[in-house]
Amino acid sequence: MKALLWGVDAEPWTPPPGHEGNRLVGNLAVTPMALGEVPEPGFLRPDWTVVKPALAGICGSDSKMSLLDFGDEDTDNAMAGLCSFPQVMGHEVVGTVVATGPEARGVEIGQRVVINPWLSCGPRGIDPPCPSCRAGDYSLCWNFTEPPIAPGLHTGLSRDATGGWAELMPAHTQMLFPVPERITDEDAVLADPFSVSLHAVVNHPPPPGGKVLVYGVGALGSATIAIVRCLYPDVEIAAVARFDGQVALAERFGASPILRPDDRLEIIERLAHWSGGRLVLGTTGLPMCHPGGIDVVYDTVGKPETLEVGVRLLRARGTLVKSGFHAPGRWEWSPLYFKELSWVGSNAFGYETVEGHRQHAMEHYFELVGSGRVSIRPMLTHTFRLEDWRQALMTVADQGNTGAVKVAFDHR
Repeated sequence: MKALLWGVDAEPWTPPPGHEGNRLVGNLAVTPMALGEVPEPGFLRPDWTVVKPALAGICGSDSKMSLLDFGDEDTDNAMAGLCSFPQVMGHEVVGTVVATGPEARGVEIGQRVVINPWLSCGPRGIDPPCPSCRAGDYSLCWNFTEPPIAPGLHTGLSRDATGGWAELMPAHTQMLFPVPERITDEDAVLADPFSVSLHAVVNHPPPPGGKVLVYGVGALGSATIAIVRCLYPDVEIAAVARFDGQVALAERFGASPILRPDDRLEIIERLAHWSGGRLVLGTTGLPMCHPGGIDVVYDTVGKPETLEVGVRLLRARGTLVKSGFHAPGRWEWSPLYFKELSWVGSNAFGYETVEGHRQHAMEHYFELVGSGRVSIRPMLTHTFRLEDWRQALMTVADQGNTGAVKVAFDHR
């Protein structure tokens, strides 16, 4: 079958004219990726299945790896041991079950499913499961490096559990959620990024009548705005969006005001005025709000310059939720200490409690979409055939001109 591999020799390629100043497009000339023929997947264990992807999204972490976007600072990453190579990426997948192992239960051939990608205790055949898996926190499993499956947090990060950037992929029955008939493929492929944002919001919700800032309006930021607007309609939402297409999505999903990230002083001054915060000027650098007027900052970028703005705007004992991933770097974090802020990471998703009801995040997504309470379909801006993978990744790398938010491979 055809598959796009990462961790192999780079294919010779020259960027097209007009992209000379775009470092990420240039990186596509040396990225260790190639489209090739590989054996079709079998059952990694007797209770696994094989799925034929219909749509497979390009996640933010996928694009960082593909575009070698690791930052210019220290690139040490403590999670590097939780993956293995070569790998076929792609964990945001809607597809159809085409084969089932002899011990697979609860799924049928021909069934349309989305992938819950975590290679946790169940898929690895570990019994009894670890405490995180027992609690439904599959993304915090203790056993991501345990055999018989090669190390990997999730589908697409293990050399054994290949992802949706291929014509077929393996998946354990625990990793499959049926897609209701009324949900389109285009909606279903967004279940994963929605679930990531749902986890961040419901575990760190705004107070009634509060104010939040969503920093970054890519896929995670867009979904965050839509979730806050749906579940907490009395909360005011500000956003920082880099590109015109992101601004349009933020407006559509219910954020106002929406600022550009170019001038951090302007962001702090305008959002201080919007939220009722009071600015305190320092001797150098940016001012700080004390008291601040923003209750929660959902930072979907995770860069030093975004974190620094967030802590300066938050009220005392407010919460900075970091769901964006980037290389580390220095930032001025004395407001974190002074205002006694909570700085929390938000990693992926599992079973979540929404409006008093606990079920898997993807099941919440299908209910909210099916009832008409949420629609994030406009996030899916571009689709490409797998053989056009460089054009797909160039579209991501050149978001300012292409308007890309969520890009996916279309296998249909």
